Amino acid sequence: MAKRKGKHRHKRGYPVAVLIGFEEKHAVLWRVFSKTVKPYTTVELYRKRIDKKHLYIFHEAVVDALRPMLKEGTRSIVVTAPMKTNYTREFLDHIQKHHAWLVQSRGPNTATFGELIGSANQPHEVSDLVKTEEFRKVISKTTLGDANRILCMLEKRLNTVGDAAGVLYSLKEIEKLVYSQWKRDDPKPEYLLLTDRYLEDHKGKNRIHRLLQISKNKNIKTRVVKAETLMGNRLSQFGGLVFFTETGRDLKK
Repeated sequence: MAKRKGKHRHKRGYPVAVLIGFEEKHAVLWRVFSKTVKPYTTVELYRKRIDKKHLYIFHEAVVDALRPMLKEGTRSIVVTAPMKTNYTREFLDHIQKHHAWLVQSRGPNTATFGELIGSANQPHEVSDLVKTEEFRKVISKTTLGDANRILCMLEKRLNTVGDAAGVLYSLKEIEKLVYSQWKRDDPKPEYLLLTDRYLEDHKGKNRIHRLLQISKNKNIKTRVVKAETLMGNRLSQFGGLVFFTETGRDLKK
């Protein structure tokens, strides 16, 4: 009897957040997906924490490790560290002082940070952590803050005179733009947004996943949001799929 293809493939789902587990001498970054959590990278601290210069270098290395995921559109960041340590506070203070663009309330590159107490150093620790009510609350808060920021950007595109031309809802039109070669003066694609229901129910799932992957390869930020949220409801009014550009200039010229 022929084996059923894909039966044993473990689905990871779509990106939700980044989890950073700070320890005394390193930080472990994990990618939180809707169905699982995957290790991403480890950043080492090569001196003691009292060495301010190397602590600065360490924190900068953590920010650098975050950049690829931020560019993809994952801007919910959860930081955690063992009880009775100040590792997360040191990092967040570093962000406030040296990377204010990440925490500006209305900045285009803003990320939303949340704090937890607990170790995220090993897979079994992460597995235990993500099952806690505290983790679910922090993830809900950070993703909500991030979604509200993006929703405000979308509404601004829709409400500005002449700007709605920079918004697309048709899968065919979005594919045409994403797969094309852009010229210097062309509007720069900014966000590809869709609901989890659209992703799950679409008859051509491979087509959607290909669009998401190529968007990622071309540094277009992508977000999949739950359909029952405020942002999900708004996207559903447009069919569950929305694409808009940075400049909002006419895409159909």
